[in-house]
Amino acid sequence: MKLLHIDSSILGANSVSRGLTAKIVARQKALHPGLEVSYLDLAEQTPQHLSPAHIGALYGHPPADPAVVADIAAAAPFIDELFATDIIVIGAPMYNFTLPSQLKAWIDRILVAGKTFKYNEAGVPVGLLPAGKKVIIASSRGGIHSEGSPTAFLDHQETLLRGALNFIGLTDITIIRAEGVAVPALKPAAIAAAQAEIAALAA
Repeated sequence: MKLLHIDSSILGANSVSRGLTAKIVARQKALHPGLEVSYLDLAEQTPQHLSPAHIGALYGHPPADPAVVADIAAAAPFIDELFATDIIVIGAPMYNFTLPSQLKAWIDRILVAGKTFKYNEAGVPVGLLPAGKKVIIASSRGGIHSEGSPTAFLDHQETLLRGALNFIGLTDITIIRAEGVAVPALKPAAIAAAQAEIAALAA
């Protein structure tokens, strides 16, 4: 089996989501001996945001900028990795009510018509990723924005990520959430609860 481990937090050792993804991966290794793990740190290897040159390249117009050429080449494996992977672990902190821009840049590279999704004759989108893949998201939030919270309407983090992954056929999604971590009185319990969920993950 293969696992793809993605981190996107810019906080390094101080990141809650990075700590949670590390524990998720360790749990998956314990559940699946011999698991092959590949790692992508989007804070260290950040894809460029899409530009006219990137879109032109999709339509057969090679970019002239060497930096764009290198960026396209670096991001080319992203889709192949998804098809080759059985388990995908994503660290997704909330930044200003949404995803880190580097994680959004990754999403922009994996949502490609004809490769990871298509539209059928009725115009309905169909995900092209094969069934059976599992996604585990480590979600961290400074405040409380889950269902029932007065600010739940501001969640454009988990909703965006789940929607994008569903769109390409990744529907078996588990979210491990630690929220309120910017509040000192709430942070320890939030992390402990998330870690307990990780420890309870089944194969």
